Amino acid sequence: MATAKGGEKLVLRKPVFIKVDQLKPGTTGHTLTVKVVSASPVPGRTRGGGGVPGFAVGSRPARITECLVGDETWVIVFTARNEQGDVGFDLHFTMCDASH
Repeated sequence: MATAKGGEKLVLRKPVFIKVDQLKPGTTGHTLTVKVVSASPVPGRTRGGGGVPGFAVGSRPARITECLVGDETWVIVFTARNEQGDVGFDLHFTMCDASH
């Protein structure tokens, strides 16, 4: 059991799952499960300086995919990185933020 500073026990609460149609822009702390309906890769961008950015030296660039995900109530657009956005998979979001 996790304890906070001072010795008192932390009380963990069970997640409350919501549906996509209940999301509101600017809210946080949501837990939901969605299915990837479609995915389309976003082409890689090149930087204007002609060189490779410092953070990318020696590493592979992330594969960015724009995915249409949803449940039986609605669909939303999710930007996935690498293997997150494969079509047909279920995604489970915990403590996610809804932005506009």
